[in-house]
Amino acid sequence: MALDEIGVSLTEVPDGPGVYVWKNAAGEALYVGKAKSLRKRMRQYVSGQDEREKIPFMMEQVASYDYIVTGNEVESLILEANMIKQFDPPFNVDYRDGKTYPFIALTTGDPFPAIKYTREKHRAGTRYFGPYTDARGARETIEVVRRVYPICRASCVEWKRVTAKGGEPTGKPCFDFHVGKGPGPCVGAISREAYARRVADVAAFLEGRRHGVASDIERAMRQAAADLDYERAARLRNSLDAVRGVLEKQKVVSDRPLDMDVIGIDREETIAGVHVFLVREGRVLAGNEFVLDKGLDVPESELVEGFLLRYYGESVRVPKEILVPTLPEDAEAAEAWLSRLRGSRVRLSVPRRGEKRSLEDLACTNARHTLARYKNRTRYDEERLNRALLELESALALPAPPLRIECYDISTLHGRFSVGSMVVFSGGRADRAAYRRFKVRLDSAEANDFAMMREVLARRFAREVAGDTRFGARPDLIVVDGGKPQLTAALTIAGELGVKIPIVSLAKREEELFVPGWEDPVALPAGSASLYLLKRLRDEAHRFAIEYHRGLRDKAMTASALDEIPGVGPKRRKALLKAFGSMRKLLAASAEEIAAVPGIPAGVARDVADALRAERSDGG
Repeated sequence: MALDEIGVSLTEVPDGPGVYVWKNAAGEALYVGKAKSLRKRMRQYVSGQDEREKIPFMMEQVASYDYIVTGNEVESLILEANMIKQFDPPFNVDYRDGKTYPFIALTTGDPFPAIKYTREKHRAGTRYFGPYTDARGARETIEVVRRVYPICRASCVEWKRVTAKGGEPTGKPCFDFHVGKGPGPCVGAISREAYARRVADVAAFLEGRRHGVASDIERAMRQAAADLDYERAARLRNSLDAVRGVLEKQKVVSDRPLDMDVIGIDREETIAGVHVFLVREGRVLAGNEFVLDKGLDVPESELVEGFLLRYYGESVRVPKEILVPTLPEDAEAAEAWLSRLRGSRVRLSVPRRGEKRSLEDLACTNARHTLARYKNRTRYDEERLNRALLELESALALPAPPLRIECYDISTLHGRFSVGSMVVFSGGRADRAAYRRFKVRLDSAEANDFAMMREVLARRFAREVAGDTRFGARPDLIVVDGGKPQLTAALTIAGELGVKIPIVSLAKREEELFVPGWEDPVALPAGSASLYLLKRLRDEAHRFAIEYHRGLRDKAMTASALDEIPGVGPKRRKALLKAFGSMRKLLAASAEEIAAVPGIPAGVARDVADALRAERSDGG
């Protein structure tokens, strides 16, 4: 079904809450979403009103759709989460590695519940804690728990026999019982009631409720020593050492007994790192890290909602409060869904100040490190750059991958302080040593980007023709910022100089590539490595040009403004620039702030402020 046919058929879709599924020609789910109004939301996709970068690329693959009407928005969110889990659609937010993470489980349905490390799907009669993104950390946690609270392992042969007999002892002690890690149900050394209390303690410990654990064990240890039960006292001492070791690793972040998760996110074009701090009783219990398969190609609110659905759809415990960098689009529905999972009210919030803001910033910093470690471990950047160059070779019909790309940009202020920049990417990476900048000589009362671009390219490639090696190797591709007019200017000067190098222009508005001889612009797929590379190249050329333009403007302002003010000589001018650091900061300063500079009288400070104010209004 073509998109126009889909658009017509959407008139039959109800104007109420529900969940929709876009499908490809094979009937496979591409994307699952929820909406307050199914008809309005789905029409946005077809009409092009949805501004997310991935949408045009996705809609090219859409052949049909399905939808389910729900009673309210919360039901929509619950159904969306279940359908995402069922269909695993490629355009929804997901973990990049697609793997399942381990849990620690207590087999609460057994007569003597055991502890285990597992990746199994959640079963009835088993209580799960996690997920843990650090498998080694999860196993170490189990060992610590068993030192503090001796409890059976699910892998213990004798425990399996006891369980098979309905909890009756086998009479044969297991090895763990001999070394003090097993409580001994296999030989009837512990009652079901006492064991149940121990299991409750283990559950509380795994949940993070550890306040008072160390003092309780220390008190029991002293009592055992007083009773001359030195063997038990020694075991309790070992347990106390284990608890203190755990508590020392946990950073205290608040004097208050905070119970919250703090979610930090760091995004790149098509990938994001997530770090989750689990704060229990005012301590950071653990830090879980994930890498998502979406990044700047979706709004941050969508990324947050997608992660909440993925993470808490599997997590066995939802805290009272969850801090996020941005609220999901429908925060109320998300809160209601999380509250159902918890069984009591859950609050989503974006902290603005104080200790919660500091925690959120710290989580985002850790998310950045999470992403950096993932990229280093998987060689993500290298693979992506190679893919980008191969995509450009194919999309632009180049004879080979463009290993050296030069990009040009112009920066001007109504024809004044005009400059051009040349930025070079070698092998897909910025080659800053090869950057060049040009002070435009064209005398123009108004901005003339085309003529200025023509001058910059003429000066660069006149040197190329003359064999000037200061500009480095010959580029495989030239990119100019702008549309068809900028491309025409570049082609004209290249033709005049006899330079035969592929040239394209990148229009910022629609991120379209204009190629000589092609009637229609090339639209690289949203989120593709090649588009990301060209956007970085264009933005870097723009940054480099602006930086030079501002430098020239600051110098001109210094000369035209400060040098003409009575009472401001070289010494005071130097003092002012040293005190404020740059002309821009001096321009924003008040007369009082200027007078605070040593050696600047109040009258001179007022004259400086008035002159700079006039210069600022003239300069725009």
